[in-house]
Amino acid sequence: MVPFSNILGHEKCESYLIFGGETTLGDNFRAFFYFLCLAYCFIGLSAITARFFQSMENVVKHTRKVVEVDPVTKTETIRHEKVWNYTIADISLLTFGTSFPQISLATIDAIQNIGKLYAGGLGPGTLVGSAAFDLFPIHAVCVVVPKAGELKKIADLGVWLVELFWSFWAYIWLYIILEVWTPNVVTLWEALLTVLQYGLLLTHAYAQDKRWPYISLPIARDERPEDWVPEETPYFQHEAHAEVDFSDIKHVNEENGDTVDIFSIHSENPTDPLYARVPSINDEAEILDKAKETTLVDTHLLTIWRQQFLDALRLLRPESKKIKNACLRLACIFWQLLILPWRFLFAFVPPCQIAHGWISFICSLLFISGIAYVVTKITDVISCVTGINAYVIAFTALASGTSWPDLVASKIAAERQKTADSAIANITCSNSVNIYVGIGVPWLIDTLYNFIAYREPLRIQNAGGLSFSLIVFFSTSVGCISVLVLRRIIFGAELGGPRLWAWITCAFFMLLWIIFVVLSSLKVSGFI
Repeated sequence: MVPFSNILGHEKCESYLIFGGETTLGDNFRAFFYFLCLAYCFIGLSAITARFFQSMENVVKHTRKVVEVDPVTKTETIRHEKVWNYTIADISLLTFGTSFPQISLATIDAIQNIGKLYAGGLGPGTLVGSAAFDLFPIHAVCVVVPKAGELKKIADLGVWLVELFWSFWAYIWLYIILEVWTPNVVTLWEALLTVLQYGLLLTHAYAQDKRWPYISLPIARDERPEDWVPEETPYFQHEAHAEVDFSDIKHVNEENGDTVDIFSIHSENPTDPLYARVPSINDEAEILDKAKETTLVDTHLLTIWRQQFLDALRLLRPESKKIKNACLRLACIFWQLLILPWRFLFAFVPPCQIAHGWISFICSLLFISGIAYVVTKITDVISCVTGINAYVIAFTALASGTSWPDLVASKIAAERQKTADSAIANITCSNSVNIYVGIGVPWLIDTLYNFIAYREPLRIQNAGGLSFSLIVFFSTSVGCISVLVLRRIIFGAELGGPRLWAWITCAFFMLLWIIFVVLSSLKVSGFI
């Protein structure tokens, strides 16, 4: 690939994406073509994220056998408990999984700049823009998702306050690094401390969930009521015409094994092989039945893997009862043809029934990283052809596209759960993960290399623009959280409520996002 050139508006960009002949085409056509390629990559991210959620579902529902002996009668009592804590699963697997496209993109950007004395702006710009997209548009969607008059509030207010504290502190900490402590540079110790604070977030949230004395807030947790639970069906019964809806997911916690959760994928078709009820951990008879089924499944993993390829290559005919319009039927067929290459590619991911889903989990991350690498290349070419600052593209187009898994996850949680915990926790914790992991890990890679090779700190490209975006984000986020608190006081819940006020809240959140995007763009472009 030809080295990228720094262009002003009138200079010819000699960079190309696929073949050298692209440089002979008009810039407008090239920009349109590259934006289409970027959108197609975002479709791929959505597709692989669906497979990622499947693997997470298998990881999170894993249980372990606990044998308790009565000290008097010496009788043994066997029970099964979940390996993963509810809060930790939300903060780690859920938020890390939905944020991995941004984290992967930032890490790749850092690796591309390794050996240089400055950090690229593509990764940090995407992560800060993603934080704004998470906080404003996703909150806007979640507020209006519940049915008219339905109220959904945060049940564990203490855990949310802990998550909110670490989310706000993450951006204060980033500003301190950029402008106060060591202006415009990042040292190795600053990068290391940034990453370690993710561990502090996990520890503090777990302590609050378990109500550890002296550490947790003395706030009672409301009971999580039983929500939508699908009918139990054979775990891997294959239907020739079953259509899987990968966007819908359910959640199980320790107090109520049947509560809907965002890790368990289900389909609208109850006979679908992926449409399975996560068993209650206290239902021993059901667990034994599942164990027998699992033994049977283990002998047919190759059959399941082969079926993944057959399903990926099969076009599903739209049902006439649901889609009567011919144009819509053609659009459905066109969409299936469009995503067919992605479906076939991701069929190579091993079945999520192997090793409790961990192999599928890791392979999905590798595919996400590959797509993120292509996205970075496309973004560089778009910036080259159009003359638009790559930082502007990062916190607008890239941030919105890579945050789509966050939007899907929070939307489904707001629809399926009777509480707002997972929907809002996914937003709040994703913002924390964006800083502590998404920016911390890339900076740690670059600062460690610079420390070993040059004994020099890492200089931050466009540190002024990044700091300005942080100030704007922090100011607008105060307005967003204040509205949520007011809704809790007035309506008794953060999500839902009277339809008119829900839409007014939605419009206000979108206005805050527009303010962030406009002001940040003007700053980077030199108008502020």
